[in-house]
Amino acid sequence: MTEPLYSKDIDLAPIRQTRLAIVGYGNHGRSHALCLRDSGVEEIRIALRPGSPSRGKAEADGFAVVTLDEAAAWADAIALLAADEAHRQIWEQSIAPHRKPGQALILCHGFSIHYKLIDPPADCDVILAAAKGPGGAVRQEFEKGSGLIGFWAVEQDASGQARELALAYLAGIGSGNVGIFPTTFREETVSDLFGEQVVLVGGMVALARASFDRLVQAGVSPRMAYIDCVHEIKYLADLIQARGIAGMYEAISDTAEFGAREIEDEIAGPELQAVFDKAMAAIEDGSFAKKWVETYEAGDAMKADREHDHSLPVEAAGKELRSRIYGATK
Repeated sequence: MTEPLYSKDIDLAPIRQTRLAIVGYGNHGRSHALCLRDSGVEEIRIALRPGSPSRGKAEADGFAVVTLDEAAAWADAIALLAADEAHRQIWEQSIAPHRKPGQALILCHGFSIHYKLIDPPADCDVILAAAKGPGGAVRQEFEKGSGLIGFWAVEQDASGQARELALAYLAGIGSGNVGIFPTTFREETVSDLFGEQVVLVGGMVALARASFDRLVQAGVSPRMAYIDCVHEIKYLADLIQARGIAGMYEAISDTAEFGAREIEDEIAGPELQAVFDKAMAAIEDGSFAKKWVETYEAGDAMKADREHDHSLPVEAAGKELRSRIYGATK
């Protein structure tokens, strides 16, 4: 296992001396821009499409806002932090036709390079600087004097300095405070997609919804079912984050641990392995990425699914419970 690098090991000069355009000002874009500015990067511009709702926020934060075309012509490096599925359109329509020769491309996920949504020219450093966690958490941890664990990779090193720029970028957003490791575009992409599909989002939501429905069928009130199958997920996730799975088992009641161990192997049986294999195959062969990008480019992706979510009994129970606990109606 490769040992991590920390801020003391990394020279910030490569990113501090770079004219950096950040494409997108959502959770990742805003967090990265603010952290890099606080780390001494003076020349940062935010690149947004005309009419972007993020323009006012970026300007209020003190950044100059430019068009995508202007950013491509000005920057020494482009940090493409817009949604992965939009990268092909952004690259082909705005960056590639106007980019400055030798301009580096920095990404926080491997998706658009691994699946060849972007075809960078030979003069382009292609860099992965991935802080592993939600975009908003990058800023939250930085402000605490910490950061998210970082992973870097270089797909193309035209300048001979791509590694140094990747490390400086990650150190600038706080990852050097906790550790930066090498990876590859393929590894980051496959791991990220698989984890969020089968565990962090897809798997967790499927278990939460199905278990809620089963308890209600057994005559348990929706409020109680929601607490035990959805609301308390956070507390267990916090324990796992702080202490690991083994430490979580040590921290909970013996009854909970015994019951969990009795059923754990059944849940993770052959049927689940078949689901995992199917998901991995779609990630590895590119069919998931192809379907998702085509769905996005067709417009209104997942609108009907999101509307349907709000009609489910589990959502009604959660809304009622949250309003009583937090005084919120959302």
